[in-house]
Amino acid sequence: MKRTFKFPFFILIFLLLTSAGYHRFYTAIFQINFVPQKKMVQITTRIFIDDFNDALKKQYHKTTFLGTDKETQDDINLMKKYLSEKLKLTVNGKFETLNYLSKEKENNVLICYFKINDVLKLKSLEIENSILTEVHPEQQNIIQFNDNGSKSSLLLSAKTTKGTLK
Repeated sequence: MKRTFKFPFFILIFLLLTSAGYHRFYTAIFQINFVPQKKMVQITTRIFIDDFNDALKKQYHKTTFLGTDKETQDDINLMKKYLSEKLKLTVNGKFETLNYLSKEKENNVLICYFKINDVLKLKSLEIENSILTEVHPEQQNIIQFNDNGSKSSLLLSAKTTKGTLK
């Protein structure tokens, strides 16, 4: 009897925590892949849309509508500006500009795609990531890194915004 009660209970809790309108944890996911065949570093961000809009409002004092039908080109430009200010990669000791490719919405998450070209070899990768930390002091930014099959990860927060993966 206890086993049948626990399973639906955990399903209910999971659904409540991941519902489209509300979440109680402040986490963003960043996937970084080095693809030596393409001489490229690929970056994918996954950030809750409501937190993203809150951060843009706090940073630029402008209400934005990312991920909604009211989204404008100005909203997208502010998003790109914010990401370039808050997410910085240094590859092999050299600061690199992230080249924005596109974005898409998945439920209540905005997924953005970037790349860094002309990376022949990856000797070191330093990351500075302070995304959303000005809005939520408990924000955690999880960095997952894949270097041609070799995987590692890094957890950054408001207290620790910089780290090295390689």
